[in-house]
Amino acid sequence: MSHFMNSLILAAGLAIIASAQETAKKRVLVLCTGNSARSQMAAGFLSSFDPRLEVHSAGTAPAARINPNAIRAMKEIGIDISGGAPKSIQQFLNQPFDYVFTVCDDADKNCPNFAGKVGKRVHIGFIDPAKATGSDEEVMAVFREVRDEIKAKFSAYYENEIKKRL
Repeated sequence: MSHFMNSLILAAGLAIIASAQETAKKRVLVLCTGNSARSQMAAGFLSSFDPRLEVHSAGTAPAARINPNAIRAMKEIGIDISGGAPKSIQQFLNQPFDYVFTVCDDADKNCPNFAGKVGKRVHIGFIDPAKATGSDEEVMAVFREVRDEIKAKFSAYYENEIKKRL
């Protein structure tokens, strides 16, 4: 085989590798304590921003189910998180992630060390809407406020940091 053909084959192989790296998904994990509201909403937003993100969420002490008010607040803006379920951080400790986000102070303080490679660990904290009290409408107002804050902060982080690396 000629030197020219070897060079062509090498160039094609490098182009395929480069293309595969460009289309590789970025793995993201969003952590909270109960994995029932904030982390589920953040994961819902991240998944809606870009199909190249492989998004997971978990909790340090997972709740029995996703908070119905979180589901309702997200559904109001066209994102369905009702199919998810709270998961334990334990099942993700040996996995690699490009980004690990904590969305509550407790998860930030109690975030365990990962055995898998973690590219970047980021804390973006929010109040816990599940602690809201009052009428149904007053509670939903808190969920909507937190939802909108999550959208704003994660959208900005996605645009300024993650999107540049995809």
